[in-house]
Amino acid sequence: MQMQFTLADAPDEISSEKGRKLFARESEFLKGVVAMNGLPDADRTEVCFAGRSNVGKSSLINALTGTKGLARASNTPGRTQEINFFMQGADHYLVDLPGYGYANAPLDVVEKWQKLLKKYLSGRQNLRRAFVLIDSRHGVKAVDEEIMKLLDTSAVTFQCVMTKADKVKAKDREKVIEQVKTALSKHPAAYPEIVLTSSEKGDGISTLRAIIANLP
Repeated sequence: MQMQFTLADAPDEISSEKGRKLFARESEFLKGVVAMNGLPDADRTEVCFAGRSNVGKSSLINALTGTKGLARASNTPGRTQEINFFMQGADHYLVDLPGYGYANAPLDVVEKWQKLLKKYLSGRQNLRRAFVLIDSRHGVKAVDEEIMKLLDTSAVTFQCVMTKADKVKAKDREKVIEQVKTALSKHPAAYPEIVLTSSEKGDGISTLRAIIANLP
């Protein structure tokens, strides 16, 4: 039976308040990690964000935390090859994974980076969910399929977050949403709700906050 994918509803009042309280706490950059031995202790709830270069990952993290400039977008997409850890209050890590799919990255750098991602995703016991960011203007591309397959094989539940929803006309957005649903249906690790967001307008931010705050 094929999984049915839907857009996530706005959270109820209790879930929304839990999300608001979590992200009202201080957000702080902890460290950038380039090897597994640099990972912080797995002593709290952890979620990670993955997305190809220019998908708006830094903007989304900044919008979630309400902290301008917390996650910094590089002037050269794909330059940041560290796994960046942010502390959200005392009991959550937000993890910014390196942007992928940037053609100018040297092959040896890409291979090193992929090995680190595989080790991280398969070995992080406190990782509750990965959020895979998809640009609402473009839908799922081949490079997105690669990270989704990696999450499938790592048995990490991932949820699709569509970014820059405000940049697309409603009729065009519907076509992209259908393309995303079709792509996700091929992946057993995909969570069946899609979150539609705009970091600029604030759309979907309270929904994503509530999802993170209410993870088991």
